[in-house]
Amino acid sequence: MVADHRDLNHDMDIFATDPLAGSGLPMWLPAGAVIREELQKLAKELASADGCLGVFSPVLGKRALYERSGHLSKFSQDMFPAMRIGDDEVMLRPANCPHHALIYASTQRSYRELPLRLNELASMFRAERSGVVSGLSRVRQINLDDTHVFCRPDQVLHEAALGLRAALRAQEILGLPVDYVRLSMRDSSASWLGTEAQWEHAQEYLRTAGQSVLDEHGLELVEAAGEAAFYGPKFDLQVRDGRGNEETIATVQLDFNQPERFDLTYVGADGGEHRPVMIHRGTVGSMERVTAALLERYAGRLPFWLSPIHITVLPISADQDVAARAFADEARHRGLRSRVDHDGSLGARIRNARKTRDHLIAAIGPTEIAQQSVQITDIASGVRTQVAQAHLLELMDAAYRNRRTTLDWPL
Repeated sequence: MVADHRDLNHDMDIFATDPLAGSGLPMWLPAGAVIREELQKLAKELASADGCLGVFSPVLGKRALYERSGHLSKFSQDMFPAMRIGDDEVMLRPANCPHHALIYASTQRSYRELPLRLNELASMFRAERSGVVSGLSRVRQINLDDTHVFCRPDQVLHEAALGLRAALRAQEILGLPVDYVRLSMRDSSASWLGTEAQWEHAQEYLRTAGQSVLDEHGLELVEAAGEAAFYGPKFDLQVRDGRGNEETIATVQLDFNQPERFDLTYVGADGGEHRPVMIHRGTVGSMERVTAALLERYAGRLPFWLSPIHITVLPISADQDVAARAFADEARHRGLRSRVDHDGSLGARIRNARKTRDHLIAAIGPTEIAQQSVQITDIASGVRTQVAQAHLLELMDAAYRNRRTTLDWPL
């Protein structure tokens, strides 16, 4: 039976909810904050490697902003009501792209500076009904690894492929196997922004870019009509949980409507004004949904680099308290997450460390002090051995820095 992340949360204390905070608004506890911070660090590194530039934008915008972007007419039922502030009506944003469009428009752009890739770990809000919000998988505040690329038409193929490769790389590092990539297209209804010709061109761009990347990864590109974003077609990275349920973990979306709605331009080589293309890319995905997926994928026993606690140090008796604290302090000085537990019997402390899914359990008794070693248990890999403290710190440091699932134990 597959563990539900909400049940795992009872043991691991990843997030908390409270009626005073409101439904669908989980609060990240210290253990959850560690996971989220590691995911954010990964997202930032992948974005920087692709030449993305960091920005920050407000979570509120005037009603007119979302009227222009088209979100209000399309998603008004999923947006929180406007708030009156003086003569203005402001709203919590349902997406981050309108603000990034304004950042692009804040100065004149030249064809020589494109593509411009703007990245932000940003919050957006959905007025989900109380009956559908659930744990971390369905929430009202979504914290999304979000990049918006503004590029010339001749750069679209490269940028779409770049975004897809980054998203696949993120899932590879996280250990979330991608089942297939969906090319989400429009259907024959009239609910889409833009002309049919624009859609045909955009869908063909993605089809070509996607096939070249997926051939490298041995993945299938599956076309699905009616699954596109309202402003353009997209790649959806589809994963299945242990119960066989399918969901989208990351996306790359092509958008030719937002540049028109915000009248975005760049000065071309001919000195005239031209319209850029906008690409939305979510590489890691939303912090909430990815964390829920990871907890269930690993039944709470996360890869070493993601574990809230890398090592719990257990002194056998009070005589080893000082040595245990010294070893835990040395681990912390290296940037590793450690704690010392000396309350209760040794058996109870071991059970507690297993319950909270601490990655390593290190016991220190008189023998270990004399030999400057620890008795280590690595539950994920099944290793139980005595190892020198200095060597263990080196193994832990390498596993953390290289984002490994477990330590590289010698055979």
